[in-house]
Amino acid sequence: MKRELHFAKRRALVSAFGISLGTVALYPQLASSQTKVIRFILPVATASGVDTITRAASPALSAALGYPVLVENQPGAGGIVGTSALVKSAPDGFTLSIVSNNHVIYPSVYKSVPFDPINDITPIAVIGSTPIVFVVNPKVPAKDAKELVALLKAKPGGYNYASSGNGTILHLAAAMFFEEAGVTATHVPYKGVGPMLTDLISGQVEMGTLSLPSIQQHLKSGALRAIGTGTATRLAAAPDIPTMTEQGMPGYLVEGWFAVIGPAKMPAAEAKRINAAFATAFATPEVRETMAKQGNTINVSTPEVATQFFRSEMAKYAQLVKKAGVELQ
Repeated sequence: MKRELHFAKRRALVSAFGISLGTVALYPQLASSQTKVIRFILPVATASGVDTITRAASPALSAALGYPVLVENQPGAGGIVGTSALVKSAPDGFTLSIVSNNHVIYPSVYKSVPFDPINDITPIAVIGSTPIVFVVNPKVPAKDAKELVALLKAKPGGYNYASSGNGTILHLAAAMFFEEAGVTATHVPYKGVGPMLTDLISGQVEMGTLSLPSIQQHLKSGALRAIGTGTATRLAAAPDIPTMTEQGMPGYLVEGWFAVIGPAKMPAAEAKRINAAFATAFATPEVRETMAKQGNTINVSTPEVATQFFRSEMAKYAQLVKKAGVELQ
């Protein structure tokens, strides 16, 4: 009985906060067969939108899924590294991933991808969407889209813009802005949002696009300045940031989305069970409030809708990648 209570208390502790890879390394008994852990392999770096969203929802997800949640970041190659690890995992519901638009962009950017973004996974749910914001380092003398476009026209290719990797949604979102405005800038790709943010804040690069959850604190501190959002209307979470549409760029509409997937051949019943757990977790008052503050819109889909969504998004981004002139890797 004491042994059972011991493990019950430990499960409650890690469930309350979510656990990181470092936690398991420090306490290897957490990963023992007596305490199963659900791994969330995130194909993105820490501080990204997907990472921020996943960690915020981890306690509720742990409670809904019935096991401690391990958030494991495996960034690289625009997300291919982490997703490659996921597709090799057993389809038993204990290894999952939360992915973004990048997942369906791979085939249009890389000559060879080590997995099929549709057939080598089990789509479980599209969870929701997240706003994308065009930002600049405060040293850039532009307060809005009109002033920024004037700067770029006066010095074609003279400014740099950062992205989380070649062909990622953050790269395409920025490229869409330049095309809409009829200006150019030099692309500087990074291996993830973390190093991208570091250089944006330090001024090593002047501008870029990022999801709102990943930059809210930097906007509030003044480390970054928002030029505009890719949303159709202003955000309740950031009402002071104008949309690009209201600044004379009606064609600039872009947003990020996030979805949960598992390895291929996951039993339909298991996919539905996990789907229901996500719907429960993201409906809790705490998570709903956090998501709203981050500007996210939550609408958990069924596995069937997720599959259809992935296919349509893959076709859409194939056209955008071609239009943006992204070179195959």
